[in-house]
Amino acid sequence: MDALIVENIVKIKQRIAVAAARCGRDPHLIKLMAVTKTVSTDRIFNAVEAGITMLGENYVQEAKEKITAIAEPIEWHFIGHLQTNKAKYAVYLFDYIHSVDRWELAKELDKHAGLANHHLNILIEVNVSGEQTKNGIPAAEALSLIKQIAPLPNLTIRGLMTMAPYSDNPENSRPFFKALRKLKNEIAVQSIPRVQMDELSMGMTDDFEIAIEEGATIVRIGRAIFGDRQ
Repeated sequence: MDALIVENIVKIKQRIAVAAARCGRDPHLIKLMAVTKTVSTDRIFNAVEAGITMLGENYVQEAKEKITAIAEPIEWHFIGHLQTNKAKYAVYLFDYIHSVDRWELAKELDKHAGLANHHLNILIEVNVSGEQTKNGIPAAEALSLIKQIAPLPNLTIRGLMTMAPYSDNPENSRPFFKALRKLKNEIAVQSIPRVQMDELSMGMTDDFEIAIEEGATIVRIGRAIFGDRQ
């Protein structure tokens, strides 16, 4: 086992617990996702042996090879931009899709999930910052998209996902995480049938503690576990 990966995971869990304590949250309700983009299967096995049960992948083909190799009871999440024509593959591989940001994609996921007799959990990706380089539906359009997707029988909307703009100062991410939490609460009070606002997927290596303080339930950590990408 790679001792450094084990040590990194222990440290991150400790930091999650401290961040949760600062804002009066139960750390057990915050899920640690290991982001495994470009990470070798051997190193992923090390993380799984160290207690990781949730893995996040950015590319369908890369994930397929890893999912085939890692025959463990792992929850696989797709967190990258998903092309509509890859939906037919994604439904067989993933338990959650974090990056649903348009009706056409949701419709394809629902169709292929139905053909696969597979119920799929999805998060709506919201571009809170308004950056043109980021994917995600604008915050002002999220509720309308959710109402459109909600009746699809093979999908369940479980919450929201966002990425804050890159900054050297983690505190700069706070307004974007706060805005996503506010949006989640606004959607939750609508009591839309078949929509569960359980999850807020936000926060990465550089800003996950701020995300926790603002309500994240899933933090997506790659570099702090596996080091810089090779």
